Amino acid sequence: MFYRSAHLSVIFQQLVKRSALFCPKISGNMSSKTQLKLAPTVKLNNGYEMPVLGLGTYELKKTKCENAVRCALDLGYRHIDTAYLYGNEAIIGKVLEETIASGIIKRDEIFLVTKLWDIYHEPTRVRYACELQLQQLGVIYIDLYLMHSPVGVKYVNDDELMPHSEGVLQTNDVDFVDTYRAMEELVDLGLVRSLGVSNFNSAQLERLLQDCRIKPVTNQIECHLQLIQWPLIEFCRAHEIVVTAYSPLGRPKPSKPLPSYYNDSELLAMAKNHRKTIAQLVLRYLLDIGTVPIPKAAQIQHLRENFDLFDFSLTAQEMELFENFNERTRLWKFEKAKGHQHYPH
Repeated sequence: MFYRSAHLSVIFQQLVKRSALFCPKISGNMSSKTQLKLAPTVKLNNGYEMPVLGLGTYELKKTKCENAVRCALDLGYRHIDTAYLYGNEAIIGKVLEETIASGIIKRDEIFLVTKLWDIYHEPTRVRYACELQLQQLGVIYIDLYLMHSPVGVKYVNDDELMPHSEGVLQTNDVDFVDTYRAMEELVDLGLVRSLGVSNFNSAQLERLLQDCRIKPVTNQIECHLQLIQWPLIEFCRAHEIVVTAYSPLGRPKPSKPLPSYYNDSELLAMAKNHRKTIAQLVLRYLLDIGTVPIPKAAQIQHLRENFDLFDFSLTAQEMELFENFNERTRLWKFEKAKGHQHYPH
């Protein structure tokens, strides 16, 4: 084991900015909330700050997406994570435009994350893709722009996101380092403030660090109780790269059953003791080991529950218990990309 649980909270406290957790009175339909709680922030390696909890929007579509983002902003979420792949950037942009125009929230109070999809890995397509996404989102800059994966996919058109031929995903051999260098130019142009990657392993990160001009600020990876990637987390921490945890609750789709640990007697007892749910315990654990979870939610009770994490802490003994569930089990295996030279697993 790479960390002693007794030290995990200390590590997290060193990462998180110790600033006030309350914002001034907000105008508009939030005016009655004179002390709206916001998540603490972590300082990135380029000096910008990112809220340590975000809203994931994978598979949130149409009205469900609009309502979720609007409600999340109302509850105090300021970190919104999306991607070209998700097909909801225009919806999120609509909510942001209306919220900012009404004076409820300022643009610089929102930390907006989106991702360069795999069909745009050719360096000549990177700026085009980014500008397309800026138009969809209705903003003039993106706070954090991630390379969605190290595997490039053949470009056919903007709508064909996973082109297949005879059932086989059509990848290309574009080097992710070349793609990243083109992304660095987006920072120079002021279109993007911070760069990062997603689904990269430590070897790929090490190679990128040797060849990049602008260090990635984060690596967004699958991370939940059944897959705590300690070696990769250790590598990222050593290089001042924040780990963002996607699928943090271990249930990427509502149709999937809850992981077995949601019925574990010790976790249930712990939840009762803290007067929290097991989902809240899991998210608190991920925060305490220094990751930034981005749970997806559409219902107001889940949005509220996922954000209500900053009024309790876990003991060293409780932290140890969570490690028992780390079975190194992946939910996302990216089977169609296996065999590619840049396949990350």
